[in-house]
Amino acid sequence: MIRLIRYQTWLVAGLMLIVGSMAGGAFVGASMVQASHAPESAFAVAAPPVREAVSMPATFAPVVKAVLPAVVNISSTKVIRTSEFPQDNPFGDLFPGFRMPDRPMRQQGEGSGVIVSADGYIVTNNHVVDGATELTVSMADKREMKARVIGTDAKTDIALIKVDARDLPHVVLGDSSKVEVGDIALAMGNPFGLGQTVTMGIISATGRGGLGIEDYEDFIQTDASINPGNSGGALVNTRGELIGINTAILSRSGGNQGVGFAVPVDLVRHVMTQLKENGAVTRARLGVYFQELTPKLASALGVQASKGAVVAEIVPDGPASKSGLRKDDVITALNGQAIDGRSLRNAVGSMTPGSTINLKVLRGGSERNFSITLDRMPDDTQRADSPRRGRRG
Repeated sequence: MIRLIRYQTWLVAGLMLIVGSMAGGAFVGASMVQASHAPESAFAVAAPPVREAVSMPATFAPVVKAVLPAVVNISSTKVIRTSEFPQDNPFGDLFPGFRMPDRPMRQQGEGSGVIVSADGYIVTNNHVVDGATELTVSMADKREMKARVIGTDAKTDIALIKVDARDLPHVVLGDSSKVEVGDIALAMGNPFGLGQTVTMGIISATGRGGLGIEDYEDFIQTDASINPGNSGGALVNTRGELIGINTAILSRSGGNQGVGFAVPVDLVRHVMTQLKENGAVTRARLGVYFQELTPKLASALGVQASKGAVVAEIVPDGPASKSGLRKDDVITALNGQAIDGRSLRNAVGSMTPGSTINLKVLRGGSERNFSITLDRMPDDTQRADSPRRGRRG
């Protein structure tokens, strides 16, 4: 029955297509006649500017040959205690309360990294090296070197490690602010411990956030295949420039389903510089908890705005508290740029303590401006996606 219905549908559709084509032809013919008498000014309307499309190259081998030597495999070893694992009593009710002896155990892990300087600095993910007691880096030429951690930043999942070597191949850092949806991207890394692997896709989205993966999220999304072991690997453009560090996938199966995320290289550069100079990342703080403005909230608060950050709570004695910001204020712009909650948090987090910012705030039906000097974000701050307080900035 289904096949018959589909056949009938196609038959009707075919008849409609024939009739439509005849009518469309007549309409086009009439339009062409009318256009022949149209004034010259009618043709002066230009189409929206579109970046010129380029033809797909027959091969990306030159790009791969230039970049792949700078992509490395990272093997990590950490010592954990058997007591850290949930344990079932193997004897059941025979010996109630029995527990296996608490012993140290070595745990192995693998990931990827990208050499960013000739003297051996390598960027990877924090979760690749977190808690590791030993790191081994395998180069493209099969050399193996011990590495040490220079610094880590769990809030962006970026880490900087170093090997003692000279004249190493390294990537060229690109500009992730110029990345556009539809650009071709190549992902390089060490999936499943297989060794250096290259996959291709496009940029599916930019500025992805609110996923709850990291505290500070501004991901590049790609459908280039990213699998376990690719963490810390390179996402590059067709010029061989690094545009992101592959970090996570969204998957129901645990494997690639075409939704991968990379930390943009502009954020990586900012974090990497601080890790190299200070061994840690220092961030500024505004001192508010906020939630995203929704149409329902805007109506309830009596504000005319489509996006912004609604102040849910003020941190006592913080910069916002001292400036006069109040609960239910709606922050709509920072230094003249329209913002939402996520972009406010990312912008403030990228600034240094002592920086002064200008905020445009809606309070009921009135607009106010605040000049606020930021202080330092404490190291023990609650996670940004805390269900009790919302996102912190």
